[in-house]
Amino acid sequence: MIRVLGSFFSKVARRWLPDAFLFALILSFIVFALGMIVEGCGFIEMTKYLGGGMWSFLGFSMQMALIIVTGSAMATSKPVHKVLKSIAKTAKTPTQAIVLVTFVAAVCCWLNWGFGLIIGALLAKELARTVRGIHYPLLVAAAYSGFVVWHAGLSGSIPLKVAGADSIMKQFADGAIVPATETFLSVPNLILVGIIVFTMPLINRMMHPKAKEEVLEVDPNLFEEEVEEVEKDKKDMTPAEKLENNMILSMIIGALGLIYIVYYFVTGGSISLNIVNFIFLIIGILLHKTPIRYVRAVTEATKGVGGVILQFPFYAGIMGMMINSGLANTLSQGFVTISNQTTFPFFTFLSAGVVNFFVPSGGGQWGVQGPIMMPAAKALGVPYSSTAMAVAWGDAWTNMIQPFWALPLLGVAKLNIRDIMGYTTVILLYTGVIISLFMLFVF
Repeated sequence: MIRVLGSFFSKVARRWLPDAFLFALILSFIVFALGMIVEGCGFIEMTKYLGGGMWSFLGFSMQMALIIVTGSAMATSKPVHKVLKSIAKTAKTPTQAIVLVTFVAAVCCWLNWGFGLIIGALLAKELARTVRGIHYPLLVAAAYSGFVVWHAGLSGSIPLKVAGADSIMKQFADGAIVPATETFLSVPNLILVGIIVFTMPLINRMMHPKAKEEVLEVDPNLFEEEVEEVEKDKKDMTPAEKLENNMILSMIIGALGLIYIVYYFVTGGSISLNIVNFIFLIIGILLHKTPIRYVRAVTEATKGVGGVILQFPFYAGIMGMMINSGLANTLSQGFVTISNQTTFPFFTFLSAGVVNFFVPSGGGQWGVQGPIMMPAAKALGVPYSSTAMAVAWGDAWTNMIQPFWALPLLGVAKLNIRDIMGYTTVILLYTGVIISLFMLFVF
């Protein structure tokens, strides 16, 4: 049954799903029209919201581009390649490879979403090289499926916000502070994460094609750039080339970087996208040893950031239209009006899943839904912790069919969104049932 569903959705996606850029354009048109029809905004107003919002993701876009580049460059170093190769060797069959990459990616995404996305993609590439007969699109989809638990983990933006002096909590939730032990470290949440992390690999495993003719193995050309370039003998190098191939500068800057990383965490710094990028950058410089090797690795890695550069401005524009037109508020309020104390976490989860299509940012989504959901939770007698986690899980859930967050992973894996979305749709359905039951009966 699972294999049939995976095959069906995969065929539909390959035939009917356009490139992820077209997905962003279509969403832009839909939101533009809805803003005029539902909210009564004028054409010029919606145009202003679209254009005005398009550059609000510039800093974030650079962070995402860097996580692709620094993560990929680090992985092409000999030491990291050896580690990934050792992990990949534990899988002897295609189905074992699917299970392994799903589990590793999910655990890493729970620890830190940026780290998990890249590690999953890199391990998938190594497994594709190591294990024969593996269906590469499913392998990459399995790596991405681990992302479904990110917002219930240590780097979840909403749980981290409500655990501190969050402005939304101050204004709309009586200044309440919800500790991590009541959100991502709570027993119900950890049980839910555990169920998904340990069962999802089996679901992905069941989707692997049995017939050899249905298996799409990786193109060997995918790894062409990883062939090591033959270096000149030192006596034949120019002074400039000798400087480029000297380890001293790399080691000095690497040492300074390591000192800062230790200082950062010792003084109470938390895991964030910036520090993950910094760690990848410094470790990559050290592992490649010479400046010119790292330059070459980064040059190759930049080939995977096109999707981020092109599409993120449009998603920022969509978010601008959703928030400024009032569409996001209308959508969220609609779910609130049909809720009671028992169903509120469930409908909050569903509403967050829908809003995530148009506001694919955890922090942005909290800015939209927090002011609506927290007062409603208080009025209905629902714990703030349950409400926050319902929004967090909804935000993460529909990432399985929203290409925004898949772009970094696809950039590394060198696939299109249509190659994986059929399989991630099955994961969406599977995890949706489990999370919904928890929202109704546990949270």
